[in-house]
Amino acid sequence: MGMSVGGGAAAGKRVNSEINTTPLVDVMLVLLIIFLITIPVAVTSIKVKLPSEVNQPRTSKPENIVVSIDRDGEIYWNDLHLPNTAAFFDRIKQESVKLPQPELHIRGDGASRYEAVGRVVFAAQRAGMAKVSFITEPPARP
Repeated sequence: MGMSVGGGAAAGKRVNSEINTTPLVDVMLVLLIIFLITIPVAVTSIKVKLPSEVNQPRTSKPENIVVSIDRDGEIYWNDLHLPNTAAFFDRIKQESVKLPQPELHIRGDGASRYEAVGRVVFAAQRAGMAKVSFITEPPARP
């Protein structure tokens, strides 16, 4: 590592064509130290077999209640058409006292109003249903 200091008039007129590598070496040493410190943290030494996740679709048991709501807001208990929300409330109230309590599966049409689905959920909540779930279509696989 040499450095030219002063030297007279002749040295001041010459162009210094040498590359100063001192800053480059300093940066590389700092990066080397950072990598040496962080690599042991990133690599785990304990081998662990992680559990694998499998998504299984739920099957509807015969005692589960499937309520469908079409795009017009009409309520269907399994395949039976119910005239209004009060009739649904009466039926769900009878089912909510059974032990074990059945699950309520709601199938709402994508084009139906949220209000119709909300009325069914509210009636189920008032009747004391503990397990209410929504059935949806899984996305298409590419």
